Amino acid sequence: MNLETMSLDELKTLRKQVDKAIAGYEDRKKKEALEQLEKAARDMGFSLAELTGGSSKPRRTVAPKYANPDDASQTWTGRGRKPRWVEAALAAGKSLDDLAI
Repeated sequence: MNLETMSLDELKTLRKQVDKAIAGYEDRKKKEALEQLEKAARDMGFSLAELTGGSSKPRRTVAPKYANPDDASQTWTGRGRKPRWVEAALAAGKSLDDLAI
């Protein structure tokens, strides 16, 4: 295959095919690695989740505790870094109780 003689459309098509092939290859290799790890864990009497600290239970989302009084679609659970609208409200003299849902 001579890339120099290919048209732009042919090169773009080839690139898409190569990208797809690479992604498929990576997915297959990851799946193979996971299967090998799960088998090794089973052979030792464990599940992979037990060894990695994973859980079979789905993570629960935390309900928001605070809402922006100017835009109710902006909420915050009270965990992690404060959103800018919370910082602005606190700087304006409001308390978290004023923002509580």
